Amino acid sequence: MEPRFVPQPDLDGHTVQDSAWSGEARAAAGCAGLLLSLALTVDACDGGPNLPATLLWIALAVVLFVVLLPAKVVAAPGSLTVRTLWSRTTVRTDRLAALRWPDGIEQRLVPTDTEGGVARVELRVLLANPPLWVLLEADARVSDENGILRDGVRDLDRLTRRVETATAHSVFTISGLH
Repeated sequence: MEPRFVPQPDLDGHTVQDSAWSGEARAAAGCAGLLLSLALTVDACDGGPNLPATLLWIALAVVLFVVLLPAKVVAAPGSLTVRTLWSRTTVRTDRLAALRWPDGIEQRLVPTDTEGGVARVELRVLLANPPLWVLLEADARVSDENGILRDGVRDLDRLTRRVETATAHSVFTISGLH
C-alpha cells in the first residue's frame, strides 16, 4: 500500500491516529465474514451444516479476524498509545529513554519511556501517517535535547530519513512527477 500524503497535524493538544485503521479493521471483518460464509455454504451444499462444523467455522473466522485486525495507533503531544484487542500500551514520548528500530525483517519501531512503558509500532503506520511521525519525532527530539534519550538517536535519524523519503515519494507520485 502506498503511503498517503496527510496534512501536518495541529500540535496543540490534538490527537492524531492511523488514518487507515478503520479500513483495515473493516477488511479484517470482511475476510472473516467471507470465510464463514463460504465455509457454511460449502457445508450446506455437502448435506447441510451440523453444529460441530458450524462452531468450528465460527471459531476459525474469529481467529482470522483477530490475526488480521491491526493495532490502533493514536498519538498526542507527549504520548503514543497502541491498542490491540487484548491490550493498551501508552508510552510517554516526551520522556523517551530508548527508541529502537531493529535491522532485519521486523519493521517495527520500539519506543521505551523512562517509566518502563514499551510500545511496538509498525513502520508502515508511520510511513502512511506523517502526522503520527511528526508528533513522535518532535517528542523524541525533546527527549534527546533533555538528555533523557540514551539509546536510539541513530535509529531516530535513520527513521527520519526513511519517512522523509517515503513522504517525498508520495508527493511526487500524487503530483505526477514520478
